[in-house]
Amino acid sequence: MKKKLLVTLSAIMVLILIGCSPHTHVVGNGAKGGESVSARQWYILCGLVPLNNVDTKQMSAGATDYTIKTRESFIDILLSCVTSFVTIGSRTVTVEK
Repeated sequence: MKKKLLVTLSAIMVLILIGCSPHTHVVGNGAKGGESVSARQWYILCGLVPLNNVDTKQMSAGATDYTIKTRESFIDILLSCVTSFVTIGSRTVTVEK
């Protein structure tokens, strides 16, 4: 019985953490310095429809070499605990120059 519970909990954790996978996009030669800007992207219908548009070009402030990282942070997970019942979720978008 304990083994079955452990396997079930492990499977649930794997399914929950799959959404935390980051996406990285390198523009030009990528980030050179340590400056970064972050914004939150909101979605409805389990990520199918964006509610707001995060303009990464504007966040880069005209830089030609930068890196865009999109991930689900701990705060995003906490927010989704409250908003997921109405299929609203968020991801953090970070632009590093």
